[in-house]
Amino acid sequence: MKNSRKMFILTEGILAILAVIAAFVMFQERNGQERPKVSVIIRDSDASRWSAFKYGLEMAAEDMDVEMFVVSTGEQMTLEEEEELIERELNDGVDAMIIQPVSGAQSKEILEQAGKKVPLMLVEQRASSGGKGLPVTEPDHFAMGKTLASELLKDYDGNLLGKTLGIVWSEENSEAARQRAEGFQSELEGEGARVLWTLCEESAKVPLEDQPEADVIVALDDKSFVRAGNASESHTLHGAVVYGIGNSTEAVYCLDFGSAECLIVPDEFSVGYESLRTVAESFRFFSGEMEGKKVSHTVMRRENIFTKENQEILFTMNQ
Repeated sequence: MKNSRKMFILTEGILAILAVIAAFVMFQERNGQERPKVSVIIRDSDASRWSAFKYGLEMAAEDMDVEMFVVSTGEQMTLEEEEELIERELNDGVDAMIIQPVSGAQSKEILEQAGKKVPLMLVEQRASSGGKGLPVTEPDHFAMGKTLASELLKDYDGNLLGKTLGIVWSEENSEAARQRAEGFQSELEGEGARVLWTLCEESAKVPLEDQPEADVIVALDDKSFVRAGNASESHTLHGAVVYGIGNSTEAVYCLDFGSAECLIVPDEFSVGYESLRTVAESFRFFSGEMEGKKVSHTVMRRENIFTKENQEILFTMNQ
């Protein structure tokens, strides 16, 4: 019995020593090489709508032990500017990139070429309509559009006969907005509502407030939702009710203040976390292929803003 106890203590001691040696070796190896570097290129990088996304990036960078840097960008980004930023980051020796593609099919070739040099993950939307071959981590845009329409139908007891809609989004040729609009309209087909006008604010000559009067304004992204909510607050929407998709504290304020009725919130924290986690895992076995992911969304209304689940969402928005 005593010999068994001695053997047990001896074995435990040897295992403890081996664990210390292994930890020391790993520490030395980590110190002997730089952490992988990942550059993130998103449009209007300082905008509050990116707060949850960037918090997800930071958490993943910490968990995966990589160095992550968000490139500073302005509110507008052209194809040429996107190409210049990509080339600059590649020349600086980054190990991977996470990119929100400029809307339009022209950027696809540039991104594909960059993806041959380093692991590249797209976020928020695909490079172009029907474009494949580049992984993308994004919200399920079509599903969010359908959810938005379902919430609208609930509020009108399934009867939208004679109701007029105005649909607004912020960025021209946005693949995300296109999918959201398709999902929204597919759910409302045959329900009696009529789309009176559509508006892309980036290229519009007539502002939102000067559009024909509609019963409901449907905003397909955060920027347009906040714009519509502010217009509603200042009573320049002729009494229209605002529904839409958004992911900033300003969007939630519009909801809380009562200038919007319903907000669909994509899980931007997961977009950031999963995109970086995926590229970080590719460093070990990089074959030029990665898988993207679609993340979930949440229905937020004034009465449920402060539930436990939504408080967690608000926390990520305020980081």
